[in-house]
Amino acid sequence: MAAMYSKTRLQVIAFLLCLVSIPILGTTLQAQQWQDLYEPVNDTQLPCRIMTPVAIENGVKYPVVLSLHGAGGKGVDNKKQLKGWNKQLAQNAVRTKFPCYVVAPQADQLWNKGHYEEVKKIISRLPQIDKSRIYILGHSMGGHGTYIFLQFERDYFAAGAPSAGTGLRTTTEFINSNKIQHYPIWAFHGDKDSVCPFSKQQKVFDEVKRLHGNLKLTIWIGDNHGVSAKFIPGADNGKTIYSSGKCDREEDFLTWLFEQKRDESM
Repeated sequence: MAAMYSKTRLQVIAFLLCLVSIPILGTTLQAQQWQDLYEPVNDTQLPCRIMTPVAIENGVKYPVVLSLHGAGGKGVDNKKQLKGWNKQLAQNAVRTKFPCYVVAPQADQLWNKGHYEEVKKIISRLPQIDKSRIYILGHSMGGHGTYIFLQFERDYFAAGAPSAGTGLRTTTEFINSNKIQHYPIWAFHGDKDSVCPFSKQQKVFDEVKRLHGNLKLTIWIGDNHGVSAKFIPGADNGKTIYSSGKCDREEDFLTWLFEQKRDESM
């Protein structure tokens, strides 16, 4: 009798464990599904994953979004660079409304000129790209890299979106406002950021404003450094200021981004 009771009890426990494992398995598969949309790239000097448009139609050119990870994504495993905003860009509704390539390279140190040149090679091999609509974005170290990449050439990117990208307290000044003031830039920063002080971003904004440049800045009121999941969907605590009348007042980030087009006469 005791043996039968023990067997029945084990069966009940096993059944309950199965019920618990089903949603966990579903969550794991869901995570794998969006990450698997970013396929690893072969024959490159830099680890990289790329998500292609849902469908590539003959005769259509597609924009490119270059995604730069923060310090938490550093390495060579070609996996850790996929962040929350990469998941947001992988949502079916977003991919349908804004078909594009998303290029997500991985660096093992701060973003630099060598990374920039390698990324350009990777992008140049993509079929049917719209060279007038290459965008760059990233958070923290990735925002830092966004500002760095924008300064290498004045006619490669169509727009940039750095989040918390103006450097640590100990970071020396690295942004030349004269080199970025012509770009449509939408920057994001928490005003209580204890990692990358907001005052540095405010200084860049003030310098671009003095030049009558094209930078709009969304300030996340009361937020610290962990704001990377906000710039695509937006949030109620965002306050946006503009450096000049050149700034596009569009309130939806992705709509704003994909409306930007590089002046090919530059």
